[in-house]
Formats: sequence, structure tokens, C-alpha cells
Amino acid sequence: MKNFNWIICMLFAMALAAQDRPVNVIVFGAHPDDCDSDAGGTALLFSQMGHNVKFVSLTNGDAGHYAMGGGELAKIRIAEAQEAGKRFGVEYTVLDNHDGELMPTLENRLKVIREIRKWDADVVIAPRPNDYHPDHRYTGVLVQDAAYMVIVPNVAPEVPPLQKNPVFLYSEDRFQKPSPFEPDIAVAIDDVFEQKIYAMAAHESQFFDWLPWTSGNLDKVPKGEKERLEMLATWRSYKPNKATRECLEKWYGEKASEKIGHAEGFEICEYGKQPSEEELKKLFPMLGAQ
Repeated sequence: MKNFNWIICMLFAMALAAQDRPVNVIVFGAHPDDCDSDAGGTALLFSQMGHNVKFVSLTNGDAGHYAMGGGELAKIRIAEAQEAGKRFGVEYTVLDNHDGELMPTLENRLKVIREIRKWDADVVIAPRPNDYHPDHRYTGVLVQDAAYMVIVPNVAPEVPPLQKNPVFLYSEDRFQKPSPFEPDIAVAIDDVFEQKIYAMAAHESQFFDWLPWTSGNLDKVPKGEKERLEMLATWRSYKPNKATRECLEKWYGEKASEKIGHAEGFEICEYGKQPSEEELKKLFPMLGAQ
């Protein structure tokens, strides 16, 4: 009986230790600044709670500007990503693929598999593979193709395989065809919204040069930092749409969700682990906290 009680105590202690282990989250984007936009608020909440987050850009962003490009631009964008990583409290990796030329090759799939394994990821976030930009689409395809393969020992054998398949999530988008985004998780980011905008603003070449230029609004970008942050907060407001609002009600309750002004939604990819609601609460401990 004493031995049995000891075993029960040990199992209970192991369960508590497993529950208290930090969650490892890895976010993939096509370009430096994509991870920030898609999951920056959630990343901040994870980081503040003591969990581990890594951003990975699959290209170096060397084509995303109207007045410069190539190695000169890549250096600027990598430096911007490193500064953003400090502001978000995350590790930031930029892979050396050319902007605008990303393809879903075996070589790139293996790169993604290695990144997920090295991070020992519990949660993997990426864009859906239906997006206006081919680099975004192929980032989604590459991460999809890495799902399941991350546990196969004979694939990329130089990096030990994961013992379990992570939960793979799609970040929120507005594209309707072939199917609209359907959030399974919605995270309230009001408490970190201003910090998210400040961290995103580290990508100066994008949010205050390139993207305004592509929309014909470069002449409307203010010079002062405060005004720029206000502009970016208005432009990227992350206000919940109807589907995300309904998802917020599920996780935060009807009354609390009505007060949420900014949120990030995520859809569970059917290729990875299919978590229960209780498992999602452990993986996303900020859900319901208002």
C-alpha cells in the first residue's frame, strides 16, 4: 500500500510538472513583419506569462521596397526584425530565401521541420495557403507539409523528431475563397495592443515606406513617432469581425467579450494534433482572462 501511495504521489507530481512547463510557440511568416501582424498580440501575452515564442520569416524581405532592394534591403529588414523581436520579447529568425521567390520545395520543407523540432513546439502558427501573395500561400503550404513529418525519425534525421505532433493553427485573414477563415480560438489583445503596435513599428521600411507606397499614400505618412504609431494603430486596428466576436464569446463569455476591442483569431489545422477544449485552455492560458 505504501508503494502504491508513493506511485500515486509521483504521478501527481509529474502531472503538475508537465502542466507547469512553459508552452513553446513558433510562428511562421513569409516576410519579416508578417508574424508580428498575424500573432504579435498573442505572442506578447505568451511572453509576459513566461512562455517561449519564436518568430520565423521564411524570406529575407529583399524585394519589399520601391527605392532599394537586394542585400542592402535584406540587412535593413533583418535589423528591423531583431528590434521587433526585442519589443515583442520573442526570438526572431530570418531565413535567407529571396522575397517573392519562395517555393514549396523539399529543401524549404526540411528547413521548416528543423525549426519546429529545434523549438520543441507545442503550437505552430502560420498563414492559410489561400492568400493574395504567393510567398504567404507557400508559407502555409510548407508548414502544412511539415505537420506530421516533424514526428518521423527518418525525415531530417540530424534533428531529433518530436515525440508528439504539435497543434497547427492558421492565423486570421479576410479571404473568402475557396473558404472563409473560421476561428476556433480568439485571443483578446486589448492589454497589449499598444505594445503590439509599437513593436510592429520597428519594421519602419514596411509600415511607413513600402506599404503606404503600394497604396498610393506615402505622402500621408507623418514624420513624428507618436503620429506614426497612431496611424499604424488606426490602419491595423484588429477589431473583431462577426466570426471572431462569436469565438470571443465562447472563450470569455458574452458580457466580457462585448468589451473586447482588439483580438487575434486562429483556426485549427486538421493536419496536426486535434486538441480538446481543456487542452486548448492549457496551451492558451490567457483565454478567458479579462
